[in-house]
Amino acid sequence: MRLRLLSSLFIVLAALVSSATRAMVVQSFGRAAVVATQAARTTDLVLLDAGYDVGLRAGMVCSVNRGGLSVGDILLVELRPSAAVALILSLTPNQAILSGDQIAVKILKS
Repeated sequence: MRLRLLSSLFIVLAALVSSATRAMVVQSFGRAAVVATQAARTTDLVLLDAGYDVGLRAGMVCSVNRGGLSVGDILLVELRPSAAVALILSLTPNQAILSGDQIAVKILKS
């Protein structure tokens, strides 16, 4: 069930991300932009415009930012070379993750 849902989301993601965006875009390591959020039965999913090619890996926790302010945190669960799907872990009160928000891998400091 989960695999079918994620597979269908990647089809939607491919339709949402224009070929111009995917072609020859140089992105920073571990950074991506939110393409869309998809409401699902138990949780909302976040679709990203980057994946393995920029160093993202399943299990990474990323912060979502808009205009320098934190919007929330996501967990990367499914990746392709130029796309990813994430689960929302937390949101800042009165905020929502929107298309165009930027994500960056969180670095744990000891």
